[in-house]
Amino acid sequence: MTSLAPLRLAIAGLGTVGSTVALGLTRDGEAFARRTGRPVALVALSARSKHKDRGFDAGGMAWFDDPVRMAAEAKADVFIELMGGSGDPAKAAVETALRRGMQVITANKALLAAHGQALALLAEKNGASIRFEAAAAGGIPVVKALREAMAGNDIRRVSGIMNGTCNYILSRMEAEGLSFTDCLKAAQELGYAEADPTFDVEGCDTAHKLALLTSLAFGTEVDADSIYVEGISNVTPLDLRMADELGFRIKLLGVAERTAQGIEQRVHPTMVPKTAQLAQVMGVLNAVSVVAEPVGELTFVGPGAGGGATASAVLADIADIARGAAGPVFGRPAETLGKPAKAPMQRHEGGYYVRLTALDKRGVFAAIAGTMAEHGISLESIIQKGSPRQSTVPIVLMTHATTEHLIRAAVAAIAEKGVLDGPPQVIRIERA
Repeated sequence: MTSLAPLRLAIAGLGTVGSTVALGLTRDGEAFARRTGRPVALVALSARSKHKDRGFDAGGMAWFDDPVRMAAEAKADVFIELMGGSGDPAKAAVETALRRGMQVITANKALLAAHGQALALLAEKNGASIRFEAAAAGGIPVVKALREAMAGNDIRRVSGIMNGTCNYILSRMEAEGLSFTDCLKAAQELGYAEADPTFDVEGCDTAHKLALLTSLAFGTEVDADSIYVEGISNVTPLDLRMADELGFRIKLLGVAERTAQGIEQRVHPTMVPKTAQLAQVMGVLNAVSVVAEPVGELTFVGPGAGGGATASAVLADIADIARGAAGPVFGRPAETLGKPAKAPMQRHEGGYYVRLTALDKRGVFAAIAGTMAEHGISLESIIQKGSPRQSTVPIVLMTHATTEHLIRAAVAAIAEKGVLDGPPQVIRIERA
């Protein structure tokens, strides 16, 4: 066994993740030390309730009701923040720990999405670092891959399924023909979705994760406000049936890619070919695909949430620190991270799926096709669904590559003709 002094740890936040980490450290500490070459010791804890049974023996550990005070006073080398939230007390506690030169581990994507640049500067000023494998895609080691294993590559694109709640809902809607509302209710009953699911289903959670991966991949400041975001609440069973007929699946994707105009960052429902690797990822699993030179394309798949997956990522960060791993928070010195040159969504080029609920009357079909042609949009296919006896019929258009600006202008022009009953559905197609 090594003669190194134990790495002393303090955990703030003892929910499912924090308790799982603490249990692993107290139960398997000797095995962990053999794998990392250095013993670890959990020396301080902070949570809302001191006396709750969390499944591990906390005897001999210092207890702090205030996590900021623990960051200031605990005799620890590493501060592990598992409280969540973009503001205090998480922010104040992390700042306090970094000013002491403590290493910080966090699963808090909201905190880093809002304050990542400032916290990285503070860490590097005080000879510390922030490890955040658990903040993006849970148990998938994509942060480490981007920050370390792919450091010699020129990364062109990062994309993926980064929210298990949305992937579960879309998977069940497709498999069982259920509505979004019914699948969301089932997700809540199973604990996959919060009582207020807005953060997940409207794409905010994915956007926070994408902001972190963008910084790692492209050397830019974390800028969640630059991300174009759409959620999945408007996706219908008809859209999923049509996607299936056309050889696609609908997934909520986060995409960051280098373009001639800058770094394009977007989160939205996407038509993905069934043959693509991301299309095979179902249920609550996550997946991240990275395209780079010279390695080509790598895809990482695994559990993106839950106590076990997130705790696994936290323990991996502890192991890295125990082995002496260091380096800049986002893979480059924080002061060198550039402002991302935002590529506006209006410039996005790709194919589109457009579903229109049209009035069933003479000339409507021709008016829709003609308006698309007037805007320079080439149609790959046009499909009419429904019975002639209905007053409205769904019309589905699949376009060749065009721009966001043109497709939105064309759809608006069709709506102005008074031939639609209800808002149009527009979903981007990713063929790569």
